[in-house]
Amino acid sequence: MNIVTLQTFLTIVETGSLVRASEKLNVTQSTVTARLRGLEETLGQTLLNRQKSGATLTPAGTKLLRYAEIMTGLWRQARQETSLPKGVTSVCNFGCHVDLWPGPGRSFFEAVNRLSPTMALAASQGEHEALERQLGSGLVDVAMTYRPSVHGNRTIHALKPERLVLYATRPDNPIRFTPDYIYVDLGEEYRDQHAATYADAGISRVSFDSAIWALDFLLANGGSAYLPDRLAAPHLASGTIFEIGAAPVFTRNTYLVVNDHAATGWDWLPDLVRELAE
Repeated sequence: MNIVTLQTFLTIVETGSLVRASEKLNVTQSTVTARLRGLEETLGQTLLNRQKSGATLTPAGTKLLRYAEIMTGLWRQARQETSLPKGVTSVCNFGCHVDLWPGPGRSFFEAVNRLSPTMALAASQGEHEALERQLGSGLVDVAMTYRPSVHGNRTIHALKPERLVLYATRPDNPIRFTPDYIYVDLGEEYRDQHAATYADAGISRVSFDSAIWALDFLLANGGSAYLPDRLAAPHLASGTIFEIGAAPVFTRNTYLVVNDHAATGWDWLPDLVRELAE
């Protein structure tokens, strides 16, 4: 087993086809097939169901997927850190929930770039589970997330909570449930608060688990949705959407999770955390 073989396996899973994987990797289909067969023979398990419609994971393939992602990710990180350009002395791998990048995530990344000019930086996005895996495996050194996990070698810093406000494309949009209301799943605490406040509401026809996607859909199709005020601010200023001022306002906590070992020598971190928390 080698990294190229694992990368080939991941590419097949990503594209859903041996043919498309060969095109993306710029190798022949027979090469892709040989790599996959060799991997399956090494493990003694069938990893993918090959059909005319494409390739799907078997239970064994599903188990391998997580380890393959970690192993190839660690290899990329090892190559990066062992081949740092001249003048670069350290590395910071930053993971960020996709909804947190506009605003606090980008501000953190740009501040680190400014405060630590000899540090190589890498940023990656992910949902809660992916960020947790990346922190656990060492693929990321610090993560900005809504749902941190307590761990012995990590420090969790509470940042400024988000304000979740009801916005609509019409200023006279009613507060109560409407047919064009877009439900945004903003976490367990928000779900409980929303359910208690709008107990009489029906089930929304359109829903998203990303505030960014929900905002994009709202702007294109109209309606109303609860969104972080920082995301809505530019469109509010331009008059594209309106705040429904009488509607309840919710909050969502945000956190910066730091690998303590990786953060040794990060003298700039305490001041930056205080800035993000204000």
